[in-house]
Amino acid sequence: MSKLPISLSVGLYDRTFPLFDGQVQIEGCDLNPVPLLPEECFHRAFKTADFDITEMSLSSHTVMTGAGRAEYIGIPAFTSRVFRHSAIYIRTDRGINRPEDLKGKVIGIPEYQQTANVFVRGFLQDEHGVKATDIKWRSGGIEEPGRGERAPINLPPGIDLQSIPNDRTLSDMFIKGEIDGMMTARVPSAFIKKMPNIGRLFPDYVPVEEAYFKKTKIFPIMHLIGIRRSLVEKYPWLPASVFKAFVQAKEIAVHELSIIGHLAVTLPWPVAAQERAKEIIGDDYWAYGNTENNRHILDVFMRYSYEQGLIATPMSWETLFAPSTLDTSKI
Repeated sequence: MSKLPISLSVGLYDRTFPLFDGQVQIEGCDLNPVPLLPEECFHRAFKTADFDITEMSLSSHTVMTGAGRAEYIGIPAFTSRVFRHSAIYIRTDRGINRPEDLKGKVIGIPEYQQTANVFVRGFLQDEHGVKATDIKWRSGGIEEPGRGERAPINLPPGIDLQSIPNDRTLSDMFIKGEIDGMMTARVPSAFIKKMPNIGRLFPDYVPVEEAYFKKTKIFPIMHLIGIRRSLVEKYPWLPASVFKAFVQAKEIAVHELSIIGHLAVTLPWPVAAQERAKEIIGDDYWAYGNTENNRHILDVFMRYSYEQGLIATPMSWETLFAPSTLDTSKI
């Protein structure tokens, strides 16, 4: 019997690599995997829907689902999770010493809908009383001019979002002092090059993020996997099979990180780092699926999306996912 030919676009992470090298198969499928950086994955997913299975921005998928225009249905394989206190960059000559000092400032962002920035704006509001309406947002390319929102958004009055000129970049404006800071998942070149008066709001961000987790139990979810909706309608067995494969691939990566006899990554103490993650977050520190802790994080994210104007009405996170991936078989 012939297998279903399927194209896949996803970042080449340790937790996805087994899908590329054949250690893990998607049952019933002949997989053609294409490794891409997240920015290209997302652009091609939400602009042209190029791939059958694709890594997606949690925020953009929420925006498109809320608008009734999602070409993909999600599965809860969260291929990227990152704490984001490290994502706030500031001009150190603007009197910004604490989060509350961001009120009234002009902050550059690659996209308002970027998942990292949804979580940053969320904790700024919840933990520090800084609302999305308190900041002047300027969007555009970090290093290349002309970047726009990957999915259409329609923000309510009160949120000051303006695009920078099409021939400018945020990094250049940051260096020249035309904006007071940046919020971005990707580290801007101005910071990498150690340009004058450029720094992080939280220079020692790891203990800040650990304290944030201990208080909120939120390990932010950035990306998920989407399957072309038309394929799911034709092959209803596909979401559960894809989800199972991503779980298996992640389990291989987690196991390899625990092996101290030969290190899986080019770092001196990865095993100790994994043990630390388990101590703080729990044994299943990079959880996939409909787990109690993931439900809490997704509930908070959906609230943020509504409060920040990305969705017009409150919605349940369950609407983002194929039902068969939220109620999997148990032995």
